[in-house]
Amino acid sequence: MSGQCQTPMRFSSFHPVIYCRFLAFFCGFLLLFPIFSSAATVRIKDITDMEGVRSNQLIGYGLVVGLNGTGDRLTNTIFTRETLISMLNRLGVNIRDQETQLQTHDVAAVMVTADLPPFAHGGNRIDVTVSAAGDASSLTGGTLLVTPLMAADGEVYAVAQGSLATNAFTARGAAASITRNTPTSGHIANGGIVEREVPFDLTHRANLHLSLRNPDFTTASRMTAIINRTFGPIATVQDPRTVLLNLTSHDPVPTLSRIGDLMVTPDTPAKVIVDEASGTIIMGADVRISTVAVAQGNLTVQVTETPEVSQPGPFSGGQTAVVPRTNVKVDTGKDHHLAMLPGGTTLRGLVSGLNALGVGPRDMISILQAIKADGALQAELEMR
Repeated sequence: MSGQCQTPMRFSSFHPVIYCRFLAFFCGFLLLFPIFSSAATVRIKDITDMEGVRSNQLIGYGLVVGLNGTGDRLTNTIFTRETLISMLNRLGVNIRDQETQLQTHDVAAVMVTADLPPFAHGGNRIDVTVSAAGDASSLTGGTLLVTPLMAADGEVYAVAQGSLATNAFTARGAAASITRNTPTSGHIANGGIVEREVPFDLTHRANLHLSLRNPDFTTASRMTAIINRTFGPIATVQDPRTVLLNLTSHDPVPTLSRIGDLMVTPDTPAKVIVDEASGTIIMGADVRISTVAVAQGNLTVQVTETPEVSQPGPFSGGQTAVVPRTNVKVDTGKDHHLAMLPGGTTLRGLVSGLNALGVGPRDMISILQAIKADGALQAELEMR
């Protein structure tokens, strides 16, 4: 009809073997996790961080003792040997003259790491992680000796000590052994004590920044609108990630508490994330595609080589020979499929439209790449 504008269709052809079973996986996924057209409403505190309020990473070097012969070999790990001798000297045990006879295998040098949470005060306890630094085969059953933990500024902010839990085991026999998890890394719950605080004065700050974990202008604007409706014009959008709060005429602590409980509907750009290694595909509900037709071809060529050995009879004077046997099978396929995906199709429509192709989740990766290359996928395609 001359009075109507027809949207052109684009066709993309795919190899038959690649596109065999998609819907069985995704239909089940949709049944278990239905996709709704409206985004979830969340609290502001769940999608933002307060600028300047963060954890600090701590690190230290220490010794683990009490290992059942699975520690460092002191002849190979010189730093473990020197650390042990220095520690014993500080405790009043001088073995410098007999250090050549030091052959223990129950000690291991370790690196100790921890996160100092914001607003931590002296005496608070934190979890620490202990990892072998030498050639110890296992830290199971060991005890970490007092280890100072420093930040990037070189100051000591915590001290760690305690018994390790590795969640690993090793079973050995005469000719084989089995190890589960990582026995050279352990964890000490509440094994660190905070000795120094990171100062942060919240009560006397006139301006604060709320930082969105997923930057987006729409989300920042919605968040600003709901804050200003509740408290007056105190919020301003600075960029897709940052909202500035002017708390000059408000008490910061109760105001921030109320702001954190306000509900907002976040918005995210359309994105498709593909993990090629595992075949995982994650598509947001706002993913759209333009009009496109997907065709599946079925051409499979199978070549099988089954050589046979020709063995002559005894005293016949013949020679043993290898006779080639080749079987070539060509399958053109009788079931050809064509899926029509109209413009504006969402994730649910994409899944339904590709039902005729029956491709699997791994094979869907190639389809998405081809649709994106064709210009029909109106979303960011992120490959991992």
